[in-house]
Amino acid sequence: MANLPEDYRLRLGKMGDRYLLINFLTRTYEEFFPEQKNLSHLADTVRQFFCLDTPLWIVEGQQTAIACLWMGSAVDQVTGDRYGHIFLIYVDPQHRRQGIATALIDRAKDWAKSRGQTRIGLQVFINNDNALNLYQNLGFQTRSLLMLKNI
Repeated sequence: MANLPEDYRLRLGKMGDRYLLINFLTRTYEEFFPEQKNLSHLADTVRQFFCLDTPLWIVEGQQTAIACLWMGSAVDQVTGDRYGHIFLIYVDPQHRRQGIATALIDRAKDWAKSRGQTRIGLQVFINNDNALNLYQNLGFQTRSLLMLKNI
């Protein structure tokens, strides 16, 4: 696993960290969809899916949570194989470009391997150029595009 920069530490989240997960999820959507004023449904998503089978890791710096990785499993609908799915990877903007996301991706790979899975996957917003570049540099390949149309 890639090492975190000095002064940061990774810890396994617990159910009491639900509020942190909701906060990081909300901050992600606020960053890329500032026009969306009501994001209360994100708390419902966390209530529905956050459990022991969908672990959360928290990165702390100076005793403050600054990043997270939320994992689960999914099924590749082409092959039927299970793979590690990254529900959320978030790094506070002031702490980006220091290798934290890369270390979290390595943690995701380790978790998936420990479950006998041979791949990891994620979804990324098309307007998140920094994340797209990171994932491509780490070897991720585009497999599908989600397309929506207002009706």
